[in-house]
Amino acid sequence: MRDGKIVGEGANCVTSSNDPTAHGEVMAIRAACKALGAFTLAGCELYTSCEPCPMCLAASYWARLDAIYFGASAADAARAGFDDAFLYGEMKKEIPERALKAKQLLGDEAWASFAAWLKSPSRIEY
Repeated sequence: MRDGKIVGEGANCVTSSNDPTAHGEVMAIRAACKALGAFTLAGCELYTSCEPCPMCLAASYWARLDAIYFGASAADAARAGFDDAFLYGEMKKEIPERALKAKQLLGDEAWASFAAWLKSPSRIEY
């Protein structure tokens, strides 16, 4: 919502679209960005049926939302079988301690992309 008007709506489409990122909050963020023609949603608020999972919470921060209002809590979601506590716990761990194997490769070479972006006169901050 922005200025009391709905600028984007979304529903969970994970199973119907075979897309694990198609949570309702992400779908609403995508719709709002498209409708507003912007990649940030400063000045907007998100209303959702449940406390956002770690992915949706991160997307809300990336979207620069002003606020999130939710109905059910993360504890309610856990009671229904959607336990995000594992994900929150994984994020607090050092990379080698996480359940999902991850290893940095070619760090210096990868930094070159960021260095080029920093020097680019056409760079768009976000």
